[in-house]
Amino acid sequence: MDYDELVTAVEGLKAPKAEEKHYEWQLFVGGQWLRIDNNHVIETHYCHPGAKAITINTSNGKVFIDFDTLQTLNSAVKVQRLSFLPPGQTEDVGWYFRDDQLWREYGSQSSNRLASTISSRDVEQQFTLNRQGSFNFTVGSTSYNLDFPTMTQTNSSTGMRRKVRRRPKFTSKKGSIRSTSARTVPAPSKLTNGGYKWEFMGDEGVWMEYQAYICTFDSNAIETQYQLNPQGQLQFKINRFTYTLDFAGMCQVNNKIRTKRAVRRTAVDESQQNTNSGTPRWQFLDIGGIWRDYIIGPRQSSVSSQDIELQYQQDPTGIMKFHTSQFHYELDFSAMTQKNLSTYTTRTVRRLNQ
Repeated sequence: MDYDELVTAVEGLKAPKAEEKHYEWQLFVGGQWLRIDNNHVIETHYCHPGAKAITINTSNGKVFIDFDTLQTLNSAVKVQRLSFLPPGQTEDVGWYFRDDQLWREYGSQSSNRLASTISSRDVEQQFTLNRQGSFNFTVGSTSYNLDFPTMTQTNSSTGMRRKVRRRPKFTSKKGSIRSTSARTVPAPSKLTNGGYKWEFMGDEGVWMEYQAYICTFDSNAIETQYQLNPQGQLQFKINRFTYTLDFAGMCQVNNKIRTKRAVRRTAVDESQQNTNSGTPRWQFLDIGGIWRDYIIGPRQSSVSSQDIELQYQQDPTGIMKFHTSQFHYELDFSAMTQKNLSTYTTRTVRRLNQ
């Protein structure tokens, strides 16, 4: 599934400076390259193969960034992504082709498909040797041609063409560097002893923590603003809607349709974090591009993250079945997807290493 164009708030543009991250996003404005503040938000979306573009709000106005071409709609404003890596290290890059329903990584295998004879690392090696070239590979008895200039994959027998994308793999603040797990994604913020977790009430009556890759603010960032003014407000945007987080009223309000949700601030001590730090967390990509945890409940799921992780450890390439009050589902570990066995709706699944 493709993401729709993503919209997020970015504080502004600043002169480049040294950072711990190995990447940096910049805009060319007014004759100089300026670092985009909070550029980890752009990086998080860019690393997802289903994200086509993003629109950011800067002090110079809105800027649309096309991830496939790395261009903006304004010819006077250029965008670039710089990479800073120590000698001997390379980015962990994923290569993906557009299936009938999903973006799939080369080398992955689902329950009803054969794995290709090449992996992302193989494709990246060919790409490094000749970025304007192409090469052939096979899946079962079928041969394909992958063309780098057009970023397409062609079935040599039928002529069927599919889109191809090359994206780095996001792992942490320090970026996506070779030797990291192929399925690692940004984990929720870890608060230090005496810190606080900020959550809002979700649609299913479940408390959900604020995450920077969804609304640009995580618990740490919200707590910082709260400490500055406990009676103040914080504005943020998710897709096409803007929201107000009211500290005094402890609520979140949709500024357009006026929907109000309860908000809570919970103290988190170091011992609580250490208890959960080693347990991977399983989530599925719900409607609206929101990641949701697997939680046991009457209106939720018959399995929890712990149940899924136990099954995954026993067979990382297998399939697990579960149900809700209305539907039965199939979770495919190889494809990292969840399929509704009645409607055949397929959703992306991820495993967070906390």
